[in-house]
Amino acid sequence: MIEFRDVTHDYGGGALFEGVSVALEPGSFHFLTGPSGAGKSTFLKLCYGELLPSRGSVVADGTDLRAMSRDDLAEMRGAIGVVHQDCQFLDHLSIRANVGLPLTATGRPVQDHDISDLLHWVGLRAQADALPPTLSGGERQRAALARAVIAAPRVLLADEPTGNLDWDMSQRLLSLMIELNRMGTAILIATHDMNLIRTAKSQVSARVLRIAGRRLQSAGADL
Repeated sequence: MIEFRDVTHDYGGGALFEGVSVALEPGSFHFLTGPSGAGKSTFLKLCYGELLPSRGSVVADGTDLRAMSRDDLAEMRGAIGVVHQDCQFLDHLSIRANVGLPLTATGRPVQDHDISDLLHWVGLRAQADALPPTLSGGERQRAALARAVIAAPRVLLADEPTGNLDWDMSQRLLSLMIELNRMGTAILIATHDMNLIRTAKSQVSARVLRIAGRRLQSAGADL
């Protein structure tokens, strides 16, 4: 589905990471960990084409992202949901409207009952008409997850989604993502939280990747 082939990326001051080759297969569950500044967020941006590698190639469904037209790239991104660490919303719109934005922005029909069902799934049906500034941190992250999956993506990328949440809320968000994975969505979560990884590995077959020393390593069972 998404494959890195000998990928190196730098911002002009030396390689952030280099020689990365890995495939995110359909229905897989991956964690990406490593020290701050190692390149976890950059790795995620390479997955959906916000960045292109300095060397090597990122391939989606058999096509190098560099060879994609603007329309092809937009279609590829439509199959990928992203939960950013600093989940941003349009504060003048309701949560219901914010969750539906990925559909309205691409001209696809928005069904109110679909959004209501999705908000119920993340436990926010009662906040459907609330404005984003009124939500707690945990509620914002769950709304961001709902927005990321409204278009039924085949891949979900999450950048430190539980970084600012307490443990109970972190587990709740993880449970939602595990449920998505069991329905066939490939999941990649960048996180520092080893307890979150251990909890997930007790419930789902998850592979742990670590960026360290400019290389991507497969972490051992000690995690």
